[in-house]
Amino acid sequence: MKIINLVTTARTQIVDITSEIKKAVSESGVMDGLCFVFIPHTTAGVTINENADEDVKIDIINTLNKLIPQRGDYRHAEGNSDAHLKASLIGSSVMLAIEKGELVLGTWQGIFFCEFDGPRQRKVFVKCVNSE
Repeated sequence: MKIINLVTTARTQIVDITSEIKKAVSESGVMDGLCFVFIPHTTAGVTINENADEDVKIDIINTLNKLIPQRGDYRHAEGNSDAHLKASLIGSSVMLAIEKGELVLGTWQGIFFCEFDGPRQRKVFVKCVNSE
């Protein structure tokens, strides 16, 4: 398994990690199989979405902040309940196909780490396996 270390710089941030995941796939030597990306944090997530227009990331953040405000009637005492809820909505993992040693992504798709309680030092776990 490959571990990618990531440092976020804002409380809420979406970071394109596509190149790091592609590098992990290349280093794995898997030619045909699956790539599993897992975020081992309860206040962060991972998603696949458009990477051609930076405004998509802003729209995602703005919409999540409207739906789940930082301050609310939350019971969790640490003050980051919104981050837990956002991470639950986004999800902690994605699975992608690998064909001929390359990730299978749509034309406009990228892989994004979603920070909801930063800035922090984070990890991304990547596991690539052959299909048999």
